[in-house]
Amino acid sequence: MAPAAPKSGDAIFASVDRVNAELFTLTYGAIVRQLLTDLEEVEEVNKQLDQMGYNIGVRLVDEFLAKSNVSRCVEFRETAEVIAKVGFKMFLGVTASVTNWDTEGTTCSLILEDNPLVDFVELPDTCQGLYYCNILSGVVRGALEMVSMKTEVTWLRDMLKGDDVFELQVKLLKQIPEEYPYKDDE
Repeated sequence: MAPAAPKSGDAIFASVDRVNAELFTLTYGAIVRQLLTDLEEVEEVNKQLDQMGYNIGVRLVDEFLAKSNVSRCVEFRETAEVIAKVGFKMFLGVTASVTNWDTEGTTCSLILEDNPLVDFVELPDTCQGLYYCNILSGVVRGALEMVSMKTEVTWLRDMLKGDDVFELQVKLLKQIPEEYPYKDDE
């Protein structure tokens, strides 16, 4: 039997169970608000959101690989395209575009023109240093680490701060060689 063809982001999004978008958005907002109350420092909230996202990304990659039938991406450029077109669509219902590649092909930007996490959100003046969607940078970083790519993911632009789009910069720090727990020749 031939391997199944990779599914597009739209096909996967149509076939997965979803929660109500407003419930999802409001629940995420409540989490961010509680972190702001508990941690008090905006920078600590940013770190916590990134860590929460990282933990989600580490686990989310298994579901992504199981449901998308995407074959192993060899190059970072190909991986970024799959994240933008299939991953974001599968889990958030939006697609991203991949732009701003550097000459080495190790740094790019993921551009989101629509982000369901920010519906109903306005940042107060006291939270201008907050990267409200920092959980997404952690998700991308965690998922990429599980497929042997150590990355640094940072926000360059944020619509909540007056920019025209959300822009995540993804920088490949190194390819992690896969380690196998046993040798085949024994």
